[in-house]
Amino acid sequence: MSTQASAQDHFRQGCEASESGALERALTCFRAAHRLDPGAARYRSYYGLMLGLSERRWEQALELCRGAARDEFFDPIHYHNLARLHLGFGFKGEAIRLLRRGLMIDPDNAAIRALLAQLGERRRPPLGFLRRENALNRLLGRVIGRARIRAEGEEPATA
Repeated sequence: MSTQASAQDHFRQGCEASESGALERALTCFRAAHRLDPGAARYRSYYGLMLGLSERRWEQALELCRGAARDEFFDPIHYHNLARLHLGFGFKGEAIRLLRRGLMIDPDNAAIRALLAQLGERRRPPLGFLRRENALNRLLGRVIGRARIRAEGEEPATA
């Protein structure tokens, strides 16, 4: 057995570190995997994500993640990582767009669905021909929202 770990070993260790919240350790592992196999889009994607989240290097992180998504546009994990990177820098709208793109590739992707559920999605405005900020849309939205809450199980108050 070789004393030097393979790129796959580093990648696996990086995933474990990332899941436990040890971003610095994850970055080190993903960096090692990327250096051992720079052509692998998956390693590049995760390395970019951790580079952005732990060292806040937006430009380089975005370039790595986008390059991976461009090379393997059919793998939804790249869109998931790009979305997480955007969320880490406060770009929620773009993150949701990327997650939806990932769902177009794999509609049953649990990680993407979980992140979308965590973010919450806005409902369409009641009157689609008016802007969301219109007073009538806001009023109707509140009324409809209260009606939904009552219909879902809240019993009306009795005197």
